Amino acid sequence: MYGEVHHIEKLSPDLLRVVLAGGTLDQFEDSTATDAYINARFLPAGSPVKVPFAPADLEGVADELRPRPRRFTIRDWDADQQLLTIDFVAHGDAGYAGRWASQAQPGDRLQFEGPSGSYRPSADVDWHLYVGDESALGAIGSSLQALAADARAVVFVIVEKPGYEINLPSVAEVETHWLYREQWDDSDNELVDAIATTEFPGGTFDIFVHGEAGEVRAVRQHLAVDRGVDLSGASISPYWRRRHTDEQWRKVKRQWMANQA
Repeated sequence: MYGEVHHIEKLSPDLLRVVLAGGTLDQFEDSTATDAYINARFLPAGSPVKVPFAPADLEGVADELRPRPRRFTIRDWDADQQLLTIDFVAHGDAGYAGRWASQAQPGDRLQFEGPSGSYRPSADVDWHLYVGDESALGAIGSSLQALAADARAVVFVIVEKPGYEINLPSVAEVETHWLYREQWDDSDNELVDAIATTEFPGGTFDIFVHGEAGEVRAVRQHLAVDRGVDLSGASISPYWRRRHTDEQWRKVKRQWMANQA
């Protein structure tokens, strides 16, 4: 499946919103999960592969020129207009996906598989906890937008510095804590320190914690050990790891997660 870039919006200095249209999006089947994601395929510079491509089209293509898979959360799917919205963290030329988003022009094509996903806010809890960084804002934003007007959420998001916040619309009652990397010496502990000093609302809550591996691990440990929270139904996962490229992280992620169990 593939779509073509319809338009691009700059949400913050390092967050780009890309809206796809056309292509084969008339065949797109939406997911009820608010963390639904696609497996996108990004072409390295100089690749002879053209979108759309089939497995047979990759025969004989050098490994360094083959499409690179990356997962991205669906921020929104407009079924009436068949528009698919994806938010990208873009740091200049770093990474295949960020570089593609930074250089994308209307008409450029992106091939993907999916969607898949597993989380949706529970209607059977008193409130919802969301924790993450730029990489999790798509899922957090989608989840907040899905909450009912009588729902309540507490959100912790770490971004680079003031001015990097984005709008997170919701009809629910939302308490948002924006945190900034440039103001802290130990970035692994910024999120967990902020959470540890915040009094949670009473009652039951569901949990969504996604982002950088070290930060996710620290938050998970705090919730389980310091607060005694049962994490069996929580959605907790690292999207990336500091000082690792996407390729390096993909190679060690499965073992890293097994070691946290």
